[in-house]
Amino acid sequence: MTLELAVRFAEIILGFAIFQQSLEFIRGQQSEKTLGFIRIVLAILLMLGFQPLLVESALLVTAIMLIQRFQGPYNGGSDTMTMLVLLCLWLSHLAPSRYWQEIALGYLTVQLILSYFQSGWVKVVNPEWRSGRALQQVFALSAYPVSESVRLWARRPQVLLAMSWSVMIFELLFPLALFNQTLLIVALGIAALFHLANACLFGLNRFFWIWPAAFPVIMWFQSRLMSVF
Repeated sequence: MTLELAVRFAEIILGFAIFQQSLEFIRGQQSEKTLGFIRIVLAILLMLGFQPLLVESALLVTAIMLIQRFQGPYNGGSDTMTMLVLLCLWLSHLAPSRYWQEIALGYLTVQLILSYFQSGWVKVVNPEWRSGRALQQVFALSAYPVSESVRLWARRPQVLLAMSWSVMIFELLFPLALFNQTLLIVALGIAALFHLANACLFGLNRFFWIWPAAFPVIMWFQSRLMSVF
């Protein structure tokens, strides 16, 4: 995948993610509604590919305004990832040369890889995760409005133990997918299914779109890496 194509695909997915996020502010206070409407329009323009540098600059300004309004990221990790993807794509347009474009997108790739690997490392050093008890508590005591059928999974410790180790192994081995294009595509497919499962089970729908927004960039990075080595 070429750099230009990776950026275009990433911007389309990012635009959809921001569009979805901005809908949450439509029922808020007037200042939040205004920012929400502005971001919806900007998200549509980003998906259409209209003046991406200007649109992403405006989105960065509105993102900073939201951070000030809520004294930090409104939705934690998903908002942080949104800022990261948006900032790196903006820098790729602002870059004075191809070299600095690749630096900006390469940084995004490294952060994406670390987001999975660090998550796996934090889990594997935790005895609660290694025993499956952590995932059991997630299902049993989730603060999200999940159904009773979902909570019943807490009564299946052996299944949750296998699920815990499957998640940890996948996250820890994710960086190795960079060494093979087919393996990377499979890994990204699994990652997308993982985010989809979290969206369906726990309502974490923001994560489903914003992490895949960086997937085209990592696919470009992998092909660029193979061309060097």
